[in-house]
Amino acid sequence: MAAHAIASGTISFGLVSVPVKLYAATKSKSVSFNLLHAKDKSRLRQQYVCATCGDVVERSAMVKGYEYAKDQYAILTDEELRGLERETEQSIEIEEFVPISQVDPVYFEKAYLLGPDKGGQKAYRLLRDAMEKAAKGAVAKFSTRGKQQLVLLRQTRGGLMLHGLLYADEVRGFEEIDHGEAVTVKPGELDLAVQLIEQLASQTFDPQKYEDEYRKKVLAAIEQKVAGQEVVVAPTAAPRAQVIDLMEALKASLAAKHAQQPQTAEGRRPARIKGGSQSARKSVAKAK
Repeated sequence: MAAHAIASGTISFGLVSVPVKLYAATKSKSVSFNLLHAKDKSRLRQQYVCATCGDVVERSAMVKGYEYAKDQYAILTDEELRGLERETEQSIEIEEFVPISQVDPVYFEKAYLLGPDKGGQKAYRLLRDAMEKAAKGAVAKFSTRGKQQLVLLRQTRGGLMLHGLLYADEVRGFEEIDHGEAVTVKPGELDLAVQLIEQLASQTFDPQKYEDEYRKKVLAAIEQKVAGQEVVVAPTAAPRAQVIDLMEALKASLAAKHAQQPQTAEGRRPARIKGGSQSARKSVAKAK
């Protein structure tokens, strides 16, 4: 089924304008449930109740307030908020081009596919090919629905994608978290950890290899319920023990991974240590 455009806009850089259409790039497949009354299995209706008087409040009696202090609110009317909005232009104004590798993925929000709108095929193709050749992405400001959002355009899979970006003051840094007490990593531990990474490494990321196991189990349980069958609950897996000896845990992980590797024609498993320090090779040898 062909995707339906959810909005249209115009990319502007220099004197070039590219009319485009926006399409949702992702679709959640999470299983959702409705809340029902346990007594008669009827749908429940959400209500808003005043915390002071206990009355049920209809939407027509609601106002928007910003809590600037404990239980103190600044009230803004819908008219006042509309007065603060920009004129909706559906414009995507490119500010600068940057290497994609310089944009930390932590800034990415929801993604959209961009396709050419009527009459914009050549300009779209030109921008797409130029960005691919220059190996650059475009930081832009997207004016829509009265607001302005920071976005990133990038060329990928033969088309252009638009990513909503968080602003710098919306991203937290590691200086805000507790790193615990200072520790020292031993050279042997580092070598073993690198060896484990190399054994688990792939040259490319293939998303088709992975699927939502929880969703599959939930849908299977729902099918059983619909068929009038009882759902058998599997016993809870025992929690993993806390790692006390990091070196021993690394050696055990390497040994387990090595045991899974296929044997060679001579009946031997391929060597698992390539390079690394002599101490690391001795440590792994002891784990055999």
